[in-house]
Amino acid sequence: MELLSTSTVTLPYARQRGNFNRAYFQNQPYLHRTHSQPLQQKFLPVLKPGLSLSPSLLRDKSFICKSTEPRTWVDEKVPETIRPYFKLARIYDDIAVWLHGWPAYWSIMLATKPGTVPDFKLFGLFHLIAFFVHVSCCTSNDLFDLDYDRKVERSKTRPLAAGDITPVQGWLFWALNIALLIPLVLRLNKLCVVLAAVQQILWIVYPFMKRITYWPQAFLGLVNNWGATLGWAAVMGNLTDIRIFIPVHIAGIFWTLIYDTIYAHQDKDDDAEAGVKSTALLFGDSTRTCLLGFATICIGSLMFAGYNAHMGWPFYLSMIPAFGHLLWQIYSVDLSNGFDCLMKFFSNKWFGAIVMAGMVLGRIVY
Repeated sequence: MELLSTSTVTLPYARQRGNFNRAYFQNQPYLHRTHSQPLQQKFLPVLKPGLSLSPSLLRDKSFICKSTEPRTWVDEKVPETIRPYFKLARIYDDIAVWLHGWPAYWSIMLATKPGTVPDFKLFGLFHLIAFFVHVSCCTSNDLFDLDYDRKVERSKTRPLAAGDITPVQGWLFWALNIALLIPLVLRLNKLCVVLAAVQQILWIVYPFMKRITYWPQAFLGLVNNWGATLGWAAVMGNLTDIRIFIPVHIAGIFWTLIYDTIYAHQDKDDDAEAGVKSTALLFGDSTRTCLLGFATICIGSLMFAGYNAHMGWPFYLSMIPAFGHLLWQIYSVDLSNGFDCLMKFFSNKWFGAIVMAGMVLGRIVY
């Protein structure tokens, strides 16, 4: 977010829940650092497109940031006729592709014999698969959540919710992505084809979880980390050694519980009004305590998988910064600030990279 220099508004360093604090301003590259010279409050700050200031968020001459769908290169570069499909696919954002992909890459590394080089073509293939899985699941999720998205500030401008794309067009776009995904999956073995088909069924089920349980993030973890099982099957051709790929899948589930609970805190007020359930609403003020437990299980499961796969000592050493990254997210995030929650969510691709680097080194040194 960028405050234009013409804005004149006092930004007190309130310590109340929901207000910006000084440390947060100092760490944001998107903000002019006007905190050293508070200005007279004359009118609300002018916000760049993509962020909104809700009157309901004004508190005692201060305000908090509420996330909306941001403006990206898609708004500037993509022709208007096809722009809604790019937005529907979230092509402007690569974080979800990495979140889909990392668990598969981890399993591929664990399935690689010590001292040998993994099949790099397989990494490339799985990255393409992760991309089309991401696009297809975003499309199906928005189709099923159409009515809910219209009630949530952050998502009401999405193409389907805003009416830029009709549901029929949305389903045709989903079918096109599945058609592009199938040839990629068919390059894998038959077991992988079956597993990929099951994953697509689970993606169709996922949007309904937030209607019936406060744990949709756990179900999301099951589906989003399906690559942990798929990657193992692609290398080994079987699912016999459950001591390795199952712990990786479990680690991914608890990792998802961390980053998606933080993500869900962006919408907790709107979700409560719309009747959408989430772990953010379930945990409330106990969120940090719960996430700390999830982080411990996540790292413990990865170490257990590494031990069973005979990883070298660099892998275990990498678990220190990996755990530190999760702790940084949990204890530095401002859960009442949607923008900060979104930034912490984006940072998770680096957690995956830290784990992956440890696995690569753990295979070289064994």
